[in-house]
Amino acid sequence: MKKRVVILGSTGSIGCSALDVAGKNGDRLEVIGLSAHSNIDLLMEQIARFNPRHVALTDKNAHSQFYKINKSSAELLDFEDGITYLASMAEADIVLNAIVGAAGLKASLETLKAGKRLALANKESMVIGGHLINALKKESGGELIPVDSEHSAIWQALISGKKSEIRKLILTGSGGPFRTLPKEKFASITKDQAMSHPTWKMGPKITVDSATMMNKGLEIIEASLLFEIAPDKIEVVIHPQSIIHSMVEFIDSSIIAQMSYPDMRLPIAYALFYPDRVFTENGHLSPNDLGNLSFEPPDFAKFPLLKAAYKVANYGGTLAAVFNAANEAAVAAFLKEIIIFNQIPDIVINTVEKHTNKVNPSYEDIVDADQWGRQFAEKLVGQK
Repeated sequence: MKKRVVILGSTGSIGCSALDVAGKNGDRLEVIGLSAHSNIDLLMEQIARFNPRHVALTDKNAHSQFYKINKSSAELLDFEDGITYLASMAEADIVLNAIVGAAGLKASLETLKAGKRLALANKESMVIGGHLINALKKESGGELIPVDSEHSAIWQALISGKKSEIRKLILTGSGGPFRTLPKEKFASITKDQAMSHPTWKMGPKITVDSATMMNKGLEIIEASLLFEIAPDKIEVVIHPQSIIHSMVEFIDSSIIAQMSYPDMRLPIAYALFYPDRVFTENGHLSPNDLGNLSFEPPDFAKFPLLKAAYKVANYGGTLAAVFNAANEAAVAAFLKEIIIFNQIPDIVINTVEKHTNKVNPSYEDIVDADQWGRQFAEKLVGQK
């Protein structure tokens, strides 16, 4: 039988890649629900191709506009509850959560609460609410498979050994566009320069996060919670070619790595079809064509958010929600050219330092911390 799939954030880069996978595997997947923020034109194209039963829009103006022009058979869900409905709808087997930012947490919780498979591309869900997700997953019997290329790589490598046999997890990162740029030149980095990632094509927010290496910082926190391993057993290694997506070192000193060309369709397909693999012609990798693969340690002085992430991972609690929210506010300000590039880490770190951490937070505590962190960072933005 076909697996019935809901894709949250279908008009973003991950969502579009997921629909490409679905389109090439129509004999095994049926797309029954889509959500977007405000890109009505692309959503209409996706509806015409995949004929989902239900759609949701999270931007109020876009929702109203779509309601007036929708001629398809897809039902436009209520603005307030549409995402919740899609995340937990009875007909769905798999929900791929590609919503951007902290807004994705509620959908992740609803999916697991309903006992579905959660294909998780929204790393912020795990970063800010990982303890809630882990508890709910065990209680409901829901399933979580990571879509981030690094965490998918670790997931795949861990098949080679037991959790008790892990020495460390090794997260690889390209180093972003400013890996070799001297720190004293960071003040002159432009928006266009920050948006030019050397190996991956991604949305604007995650592209800036890669440039500041905040993305790798969030992945440290995510990996610690996802694999329930101490942060000091997670190492970051810069790998500019982005061929090895992450590694696991076991106690016998064996290192298992997952390699492929940088293409998000691979980890998406793995999460959708697990435990099976599907044939693909996308980016077939020939080792003879690779040339040299290089590795180097990260520069914590140039990328202070990476160092801050280890501290946040160790403290836990609401600090992660504040860390993430402050970054979202700072990146939004940078993309609007209100602040300059090297003010992003200053704003995030200053916000985190002013927060009073709350351990073992409830969902409501996390929402409050997210709001506090966002508002505090926005005040700092206004002072710049």
